[in-house]
Amino acid sequence: MKNYMPKFNKLFMINFFKSARILALVLLTQVCFAQTNNHTLPGWAFGGFARPANVNPIISPDTSSRFVDPVSKKQVAWEANDTFNPAAALKNDKIVVLYRAEDLYGTGIGFRTSRLAKKYEWPGGCEDPRVAVTPAGTYVVFYTEWNRDVPRLGAATSKDLIHWKKHGPIFETAYRGKFFNIASKSASILTQVVNGKQVVIKINGKYWLYWGEHHVYGATSSNLVDWAPVINKNGELKELISPRKGYFDSDLTECGPPALMTNKGIILFYNGKNKADEGRDKRFNVNSYCAGQALFDRKDPSKPLDRLDVPFLRPMEPFEKSGQYINGTVFIEGMVYFKKKWFLYYGCADSRVGVAIYDPSKSTPPDPVTDK
Repeated sequence: MKNYMPKFNKLFMINFFKSARILALVLLTQVCFAQTNNHTLPGWAFGGFARPANVNPIISPDTSSRFVDPVSKKQVAWEANDTFNPAAALKNDKIVVLYRAEDLYGTGIGFRTSRLAKKYEWPGGCEDPRVAVTPAGTYVVFYTEWNRDVPRLGAATSKDLIHWKKHGPIFETAYRGKFFNIASKSASILTQVVNGKQVVIKINGKYWLYWGEHHVYGATSSNLVDWAPVINKNGELKELISPRKGYFDSDLTECGPPALMTNKGIILFYNGKNKADEGRDKRFNVNSYCAGQALFDRKDPSKPLDRLDVPFLRPMEPFEKSGQYINGTVFIEGMVYFKKKWFLYYGCADSRVGVAIYDPSKSTPPDPVTDK
């Protein structure tokens, strides 16, 4: 590892998954905004993010790692097949990366991941964490509880990233359980840099969360673990942004790392999936995942103001285009402010973990995109 990179801790979070067989731990609908053909980023956006030379991927499958499964009492090669979709947080002046891992059991995506003997998480497991920290030092992680029936967003809290308390599905009690049994994934809590540290903040007296896969929705909370989805006048989920025909996010707009309050608005970093057929962006591979940004109002986090028309990060490296997901993926889930730089952690083709860095003191272009 180059000495300009932070020291990484592969924190395995044993107590968070102590029952696991496998230890592992994301505008308006159809509104588009103009962006110049040379693909320079607007003034409000972050980037570009540069991949450091000779560093990526920073985490890869390891067939030698073993975990004693407390259910079967057997050792499991828990990260032998895939390591991807990372969260990241700062602890003791080091960046800690929490990532999803899969063993060699099973044959399909989502079948091998962190199987837990716990309601809502068995037998599918815990997937795709996003983590942030409060000003008081409490870490909160949002992840997908997958029972192979309905994916649900779950939350857990910790003071040290090692000992965790699970709080269950985050929408279980809101509106008398109206949204408890809907599919929910990918949560990006609102944060801000305060006194040099990126921390969770409240807006209008409550915590705010962007979430969703097919569309981006919102939710509010007073305690970080029980959340109420934002609804429209008809009592249904309010769609904040949605897929756009002909763009890189033509199929999905899936939330990424923690959202960020800036002096120009709230930036939501998200993963856009391209369609496989009519309506896709022909500049990008079918079904590929690229990274986008959307700007929301500082005072009204449900109000979109602007949105990138092209991704700022896209699959370019061989390990981002080969692996479990052959169509190409840079799936952003973790971002940390460290030594006046932004470290963005992402899943590479559902198989490895990469990092890209944004240095605000330097001018770095986003990933190149042709208009062909």
